[in-house]
Amino acid sequence: GFIDTFRMFETSGGHYSYWDQKTFARQRNVGWRIDYFWVSPNLKDHVTNAFIQPDVYGSDHCPVGLTLH
Repeated sequence: GFIDTFRMFETSGGHYSYWDQKTFARQRNVGWRIDYFWVSPNLKDHVTNAFIQPDVYGSDHCPVGLTLH
């Protein structure tokens, strides 16, 4: 019953939070979205934004964020 907050705002594909470094997957944008913020239904109305920051480097993962009101 939990809700994927990123999908509340973005329904298209091609958004990832992890890329395999060995295959240079980030440069090709071939990755996986394995970092999530999930909320219960009673918290859904307090979510004002959920995002992925693929332009932040330093790891094979990128930051994901959530804004609550």
